[in-house]
Amino acid sequence: MCIRDRSSSLVAQEGLDEGERFIGLEVGASTIQANTGGIFGENDVKGTNAEFGVRIGAQNEDWRTLIALNYFDNKESDQNYERGLLGFDYYLLTSEFNSASFKPYLGVHGGYMNYESTLKDEDGFFYGGQAGFTLDVTKEIDVDVAYRYSLGDMDEVDHIGNFALGVNYLY
Repeated sequence: MCIRDRSSSLVAQEGLDEGERFIGLEVGASTIQANTGGIFGENDVKGTNAEFGVRIGAQNEDWRTLIALNYFDNKESDQNYERGLLGFDYYLLTSEFNSASFKPYLGVHGGYMNYESTLKDEDGFFYGGQAGFTLDVTKEIDVDVAYRYSLGDMDEVDHIGNFALGVNYLY
């Protein structure tokens, strides 16, 4: 009976080791559509600029979960935000390409953000969807290309669109 218990615990431990954890950086081009409330009553102002972030997560052959912290600042449209998101991605075509280095995915995300403009400062939740792919560069490094679209419950922020390029170190 002790042998059987040991073997089942070894199998369970091996199952846990099949996934990978990662840490990485991301940079992207983001567009935010919001009401800045400027001195001339600017509504529906669109700001586009770079967004920078850090990420940490875990993945296996079928799914990925990640936490990302991002920062965006556009002085021209007087908008900036900081956001933290939790994302869940499902890898497509994994049965056909089990050992493939190219893995397309679809996913959802949600989180909390702070939006600021000259006369606006609000916090709120956001949610959205994403699509993209990862590409294994080496055994320890992969590249992630994604598009995220986010909506929120804030009064002034309408939506955010973001193309992101991430580089992850797998451990």
